[in-house]
Amino acid sequence: MKIKFASAHIPAAAPLVLLVSSGPKLAGAASAVNEKAQGYIAKAIKTARFEAGREQVLDLLVPGGGNLRRVILAGLGDEAKLQPRDLEYVGGAICGALQSAKIEEAAIAADGIGLDSLPPGEGAALIASGLRLRQYAFTKYKSKKPDEKPPVRAVSIHTAQAAAAEERYRSYGAVAEGVHLARDFVNEPANVLNPAEFARRASEIRKLGVKVEILTPKEMKELGMGALLGVAQGSANEPRLVVMRWTGKKGEPPVAFIGKGVTFDTGGISMKPAAGMEDMKGDMGGAACVAGLMHALAARKARVNAVGVIALVENMPSGNAQRPGDVVTSMSGKTIAVLNTDAEGRLILADALWYAQKRFKPRFMIDLATLTGAILIALGKEHAGLFSNNDELADRLLKSGADTGEKLWRMPLAGEYDRLIDSDIADVKNIGGRNAGSITAAQFLQRFVNDVPWAHIDVAGTAMDSNRNAINQSWGSGWGVRLLNRLLAEHYETS
Repeated sequence: MKIKFASAHIPAAAPLVLLVSSGPKLAGAASAVNEKAQGYIAKAIKTARFEAGREQVLDLLVPGGGNLRRVILAGLGDEAKLQPRDLEYVGGAICGALQSAKIEEAAIAADGIGLDSLPPGEGAALIASGLRLRQYAFTKYKSKKPDEKPPVRAVSIHTAQAAAAEERYRSYGAVAEGVHLARDFVNEPANVLNPAEFARRASEIRKLGVKVEILTPKEMKELGMGALLGVAQGSANEPRLVVMRWTGKKGEPPVAFIGKGVTFDTGGISMKPAAGMEDMKGDMGGAACVAGLMHALAARKARVNAVGVIALVENMPSGNAQRPGDVVTSMSGKTIAVLNTDAEGRLILADALWYAQKRFKPRFMIDLATLTGAILIALGKEHAGLFSNNDELADRLLKSGADTGEKLWRMPLAGEYDRLIDSDIADVKNIGGRNAGSITAAQFLQRFVNDVPWAHIDVAGTAMDSNRNAINQSWGSGWGVRLLNRLLAEHYETS
């Protein structure tokens, strides 16, 4: 989709999108259409009982007056309650309406939104961001697409602040690229995207100036990553550890993001039920997010030093797979009793977290993982679970989640839960029983972060097969890229 910003006259030939707040009231329509057309639109709104709720759309053919051929009304909801992030969802709803109507080119009148506190051009840029995010579709494996809706090829967004909007959109466009990359990773089938192929694709961000290293099993063995290698040993596909470094501000310690990348999870010897196992191609949603975030930061030239570490394995049963009851030694030197081979994500993260902190001495670490089914039971698909040893970091993440719509809910960490994973024969065991499953998983990870400010985000309900919304209609959501980008832009970037 080609998006351009213009302050010039809106072309009459293109379908025109007008923003409408509840009341309903046309936002900026006075400058976009003549009085006769406004009267027609007002009658159509009344006849259709259009309430202009957020993301609600009304398509009007051949309005009376002037030479307008088509008008689409996009609802903003209650203007008094309108938040900046709502505009992205409005943009997504507009894109969906254009696709459904098979409209290839359109114009949007973006002034008069009513968010006076926004920087110049921000409102129009947010609408454009929503358009880009919604545009995504994963169709590469469909040989025939007879019913596929034609893409929206071009949208012009008209605003008196066109130059400012274009400048603001450069950042949003880069973030959308990162989200799309993350979605691509999650949507790919596991027979295509094994650990080595994931690593190869992730390394393509070198072209944006990101330094990328790919560690092989030999190098991981030399580092003592027994926990990660234990998970991988049952698969014919070798593991990889990908290290991505973006230097946007020299002389400062980096921030670190660690992603769980199980490209397929059978559960290993502790085999999962067959029903729904195909979804386990998405058990690398955390790694996908980290790769997408690093792409976004580099593409928009973020003024921050960031490290992304993704641990990539395939968890398979075989004659060489690790068994329930095995004991492995992690990079930290801590021994782990593996009581259930399907609790594998925490094992690979233990080594990745240790590696990240020891090598890079980061200001903080955030790991993302499709870690537990228990978080789905607790929070469903509306929130990801947040666990943290640092209140400031947790509060900033919660705020960034609210600002972007990628919502978090903070869960507890406490010594009482920690006792549930003490082992009789090793330093720790990898499961703590049926109760508090997401919490004991986080308690396990906490044993490998020392005193580094750290947050763990359990994205099992949000990274794959998540709830569809106006800016995402994909099975793989790319969840977390926008949240973490906002966190850095708001709190950690320096001029």
